[in-house]
Amino acid sequence: MSFSRERPADELRPIRITQGYTEMTPGSVLIEMGRTVVLATASVADTVPHWMRNTKRGWVKAEYAMLPGSGNQRISRGAYTSGRPKEISRLIGRSLRSVVALEKMPDAMVTVDCDVIQADGGTRTASVNAGWIALHDALEWAVGEGLVAKNPLLDRVAAISVGLVGGMAVLDLEYVDDVAASVDLNVVMTGRGLLVEVQGTAEKLPFSRAELDELLDLAAGGIARIAELQGELVAG
Repeated sequence: MSFSRERPADELRPIRITQGYTEMTPGSVLIEMGRTVVLATASVADTVPHWMRNTKRGWVKAEYAMLPGSGNQRISRGAYTSGRPKEISRLIGRSLRSVVALEKMPDAMVTVDCDVIQADGGTRTASVNAGWIALHDALEWAVGEGLVAKNPLLDRVAAISVGLVGGMAVLDLEYVDDVAASVDLNVVMTGRGLLVEVQGTAEKLPFSRAELDELLDLAAGGIARIAELQGELVAG
């Protein structure tokens, strides 16, 4: 099977990130990765889930949804509670919590809402990337408001998709790449390069350990570039 695309196999789609996209939440980020567009907003509450009360630990959770007009066919609002959005919400939440010292934000909870405005592949990874910036900004706000003594973030966290398309390892899959992929992975890593989560599937034939290593190396390079961009944005 032959495969070609406009950008090199190891190149990310163009990324554009707008902080403070809305005025009503302390963390608000619009991310555009190619034609995929996600709005991440982070809200802070001075309470935690009932099962965490008296633990002296805070909590970070995420909610993910695709807006009705985000795809070629209208997505029902009732689909928000189906299995896929729930699974992706948990992925985003786990990814964000992996770099938060929850004991340093006792009795506080941040909810990061990720709404897909336009989907062209990689919506969950774009959500993690924008979600971390929104989380950072919300926690900085919480420090200013006296809800948290110090920003409890330990590191950045970012994500990207990779896959085997036409026998070639490809970074940051668009929809046309994704549907043609024989293998696809979603990879989440910290700014220091530690793995948080790897979701991978052989859509057709099984793949080798060497191919897995190649895909992980490719993902690591892309994630490092995204994490660098995150660092520049929050430092500025």
